[in-house]
Amino acid sequence: MAPSWQRLGLYTCLLKRQLNDGPDVIKWGRRVIPGWSRGIYSATGEWTKEYTLQTRKDVEKWWHQRIKDQALTVSEADKSKPKFYVLSMFPYPSGKLHMGHVRVYTISDTIARFQKMRGMQVINPMGWDAFGLPAENAAIERNLHPESWTQSNIRHMRKQLDQLGLCFSWDREITTCLPDYYKWTQYLFIKLYEAGLAYQKEALVNWDPVDQTVLANEQVDEHGCSWRSGAKVEQKYLRQWFIKTTAYAKAMQDALAGLPEWYGIKGMQAHWIGDCVGCHLDFMLKVDGQVTGEKLSAYTATPEAVYGASHVAISPSHRLLHGHSPLKETFRKALVPGQDCLTPVTAVNMLTQQEVPVIILAKDDLEGSLDAKIGIPSTSLEDSALAQTLGLSYSEVIEATPDGTERLRGSAEFTGMKRQDAFLALTQKARRERVGGDVTSDRLKDWLVSRQRYWGTPIPVVHCPACGPVPVPLEDLPVTLPSITALTGRGGSPLASASEWVNCSCPRCKGAATRETDTMDTFVDSAWYYFRYTDPQNTQSPFSAALADYWMPVDLYIGGKEHAVMHLFYARFFSHFCHDQKMVKHREPFHKLLAQGLIKGQTFRLPSGQYLRREEVDLTGSDPVHANTGEKLEVSWEKMSKSKHNGVEPEDVVEQYGRDTVRLYVLFAAPPEKDILWDVKKSHGERSLVGCSPRGHKESHATEHAHMLNYMKHETGEDPACVKTRQAA
Repeated sequence: MAPSWQRLGLYTCLLKRQLNDGPDVIKWGRRVIPGWSRGIYSATGEWTKEYTLQTRKDVEKWWHQRIKDQALTVSEADKSKPKFYVLSMFPYPSGKLHMGHVRVYTISDTIARFQKMRGMQVINPMGWDAFGLPAENAAIERNLHPESWTQSNIRHMRKQLDQLGLCFSWDREITTCLPDYYKWTQYLFIKLYEAGLAYQKEALVNWDPVDQTVLANEQVDEHGCSWRSGAKVEQKYLRQWFIKTTAYAKAMQDALAGLPEWYGIKGMQAHWIGDCVGCHLDFMLKVDGQVTGEKLSAYTATPEAVYGASHVAISPSHRLLHGHSPLKETFRKALVPGQDCLTPVTAVNMLTQQEVPVIILAKDDLEGSLDAKIGIPSTSLEDSALAQTLGLSYSEVIEATPDGTERLRGSAEFTGMKRQDAFLALTQKARRERVGGDVTSDRLKDWLVSRQRYWGTPIPVVHCPACGPVPVPLEDLPVTLPSITALTGRGGSPLASASEWVNCSCPRCKGAATRETDTMDTFVDSAWYYFRYTDPQNTQSPFSAALADYWMPVDLYIGGKEHAVMHLFYARFFSHFCHDQKMVKHREPFHKLLAQGLIKGQTFRLPSGQYLRREEVDLTGSDPVHANTGEKLEVSWEKMSKSKHNGVEPEDVVEQYGRDTVRLYVLFAAPPEKDILWDVKKSHGERSLVGCSPRGHKESHATEHAHMLNYMKHETGEDPACVKTRQAA
């Protein structure tokens, strides 16, 4: 494979040949490359004979505004053209683009232009994932308000995107921290609440002691540390808001089969959801025959056999033993560490009205991520052994007929049904009565969305002593953030200190009440933004069903593989929910997915783990060493990061080579889904780009240059060269 600096030289050579009326073919090494007969536009009418960096910049400047103007000519009323919705994951406005941004947005811009050349009606929108902890923490460090910090960053990054020559559909721009956007995030939250899919409960949560907030399970790494601050996560019991994503587990798992291959990400989604073979059922708890008001949800993989339950088992770490439950002491008195313990508490199945005892298990690790399960001896040898050991009674509810078919007995209206038919009927009845029944796996948990920070979407709920939690009326949305200037980033939710904002009247009984002071996880904001792009100016609803049906699903979604679990799962959940609410006709939001590779920089690390700047490294020998001490260094390729001193500033590269050269390079340095290993070395007396494909990647030079062209041909079934010829005609 030819060195990258030679490949970059070829790009410049081809452009020079245009100016000098070069031959029809160009010889390069052993290869013969077709020459180009078309010239570059000259703003002055005179052709320069020296193709310099300034020449490139003049050409780029002249064409950029014309291409931008073309990108804005879109009309949903024009049904003569097929639509194409290309979407790249919108950025968090940190204030500075990095090379990863350059790659993903160059890919989306290229695809958008190509589809427009094919005669498609194209939107390639852009916006800002503008809420979240990083903005709040950065503002606190600078003694600024998060809003002013965020808006300043957005202005700067928008300018940077324009400098890269990217032509987004800016007339569709959205910003998640503006009331005209988060009003509809709150609207969707209330719709979830009304559907029984948003609820509050006490839970053992992951507490970040540095950022002083709750983290979702997905935001804790394999070492038990926060994905943001890096602090060791603590466990705490708090009353939190959840979205019942488990209600759509089976539907989302099944829908994966109808999607095209997502570069392995479909498998990651399926693994995350797990095998959807059972469900949770709800129980009321009693002590000495008296209803306590406490409820318990427990899982079973065989709900059709629930009439044969002998007990409900909870783990020693269950919230009932550690939180603020009125039954905490009752359970603790019954607990004998290391033993399976029968308690004086009984559980009444809210579907069957069957009453069984509650057991505290000796072991703390139930299947999957469970902390409570229904014991059914008929279908589990483990449950049968436990029932016999503790002397628990139960009924055999499954019988086999002479032909081998398994049917139910002693199971009320389900008696006589085949097991699979009973499974469907019983889970449907439980869902209808809202006492569980959603078919899910034993590993998937509901989505914890509460955050104890200021810079996020306020949860639109009022807490009334008489009425309990009451959603804010839709006509009173948005619930806007109060102005709080003294943010510290420590302690509980900052909103709790805004007494005038917190104290309000109950929408239902008009009595004294208080507002919810938690804000939403920012993943809620980004779980539906692709819908808003279809109708960004709508003041009457989140989006028009007609416009969403026209543009959706997204034809090509482009983003990092690091979002393969959380963001994609949450976005798919919201789309399934909106479909069931008759807001949109499509269930799945994204058709094709391109998870682009990273751009990695070379790192040099001391044995102590300290990263060095390149100027601190001596590269003259066979092995890199510390320039001052001579210590041998550990050399690797890692995701670009300031802390690792391996980043490249996009502005510097564009200034040195021009925007189109940089954009062309990131397209052809490696296949879109592969990593690019980026380095800057001395070559021919000047600094040149040198990028490598991943090690072990042995494609030919010709293949490497055709990566993006082949990708577009595969996606569209049409040769990009033919499109260019047709457009030129």
